[in-house]
Amino acid sequence: MNDPVKLVVTDDLQRTRASVCFRIVLAIPHFVWLAIWGIAVFFVVIANGLITLIKGRSPDAVHQFLSEYVRYAVHVQAYVNLIADRYPGFSGHPGYPIDVRFAPSQQQNRWTVLFRLVLAIPALLVTAALIGGTRVRAQWTPGSLLATVAVLGWFSSLVRARMPRGMRDAGAYALAYVAQVLAYLFVLTDRYPNSDPLVAFDDLPLPEDHPISLEVDDDLRRSRLTVFFRALLAVPHLIWLALWGIAALLAAIVAWFAALLTARVPDGLHHFLAAYLRYQTHVTAYLFLIANPFPGFTGAAGSFPVELVVGPREAHNRWSVLFRALLALPALAIASAYGLLLATAALLGWFAALVLGRMPIGLRNAAALALRYSEQVNAYLLLVTPRYPYSGPTAAPQPSAAPSPYLPPDPHAAVTVGA
Repeated sequence: MNDPVKLVVTDDLQRTRASVCFRIVLAIPHFVWLAIWGIAVFFVVIANGLITLIKGRSPDAVHQFLSEYVRYAVHVQAYVNLIADRYPGFSGHPGYPIDVRFAPSQQQNRWTVLFRLVLAIPALLVTAALIGGTRVRAQWTPGSLLATVAVLGWFSSLVRARMPRGMRDAGAYALAYVAQVLAYLFVLTDRYPNSDPLVAFDDLPLPEDHPISLEVDDDLRRSRLTVFFRALLAVPHLIWLALWGIAALLAAIVAWFAALLTARVPDGLHHFLAAYLRYQTHVTAYLFLIANPFPGFTGAAGSFPVELVVGPREAHNRWSVLFRALLALPALAIASAYGLLLATAALLGWFAALVLGRMPIGLRNAAALALRYSEQVNAYLLLVTPRYPYSGPTAAPQPSAAPSPYLPPDPHAAVTVGA
């Protein structure tokens, strides 16, 4: 297995309204059992670390015991957060709609085992951005990506008896990373957790026909000097972006009235707002280390390695235009959660780029996912598109663009972060 810890998603998105309504109450027995099992796991993890330091690998029985606990914890998280609907068992056996596949026990580097807690700090920071804390347990932490999609999905599931695909996949992405972090902390594997959403699980959809997508043609190399002074170098762009933003807001108001009257945004306004969004994407990508070169000031298409692709103008539903700000509230909540992931990836990438002269591909792609969703929200609010933002990760259309996280990636491969 190239992926020693892999999330397997077979959920069909259907939800039972009654179980959704009482989900927390129904999960109480699992909370109790998870806590009891966790006490035993605490001591077993310590023993596993000591044994692996001596023998270089985890004993098979211990590896299986801890794997079942991690799998069970993911099952409970998936059930509580509506990423799956079926009531989970208490054994941690495979077969749940949101499951975890583990490779057998393998030889590990003793030095990484010795310093495992220190080495795991960056991964725990990413975990905090995804689930709202570093204690991986069944919980709802307000503001985290997992909790945000769970709360919004709760309302959607009650109304439609179905979890939106984007929300389910966003939550599954968070759980995929949590499973990797637990396995790394429990010394089940010495493969470092990979935050790349393109390899989170196998069943990622290809980009749909969403008119707003993000193309990343970045080679991951970073100039240490410009990385160190990145925030200072971005000041002229931030000033110009603020000034342009005032004009974009006025243009959006005019576009709103025009769309109410004609169900379309005038072509000139559409191009102006699209250029503003492209420029905003360039500046954000530069500031948050998703790309390296200094961007231009015009938002010209094709001028930057991280490119926002904006489709032609489309007809709008007048009712959705009238209530656009209200309809965008769920998307804004998810964008806020993704914003924390973007900031965390940039912070960790800043240190990595200073040391390595490269941006780790997992952090780059995680930040690109957050940026793509943010720009889809902005495009929806500014009436550049009538399509609602898609909150989940999507697979790259090129096979080479989503390599295994444990094989050397092609740094020149273009990645479409998608719709």
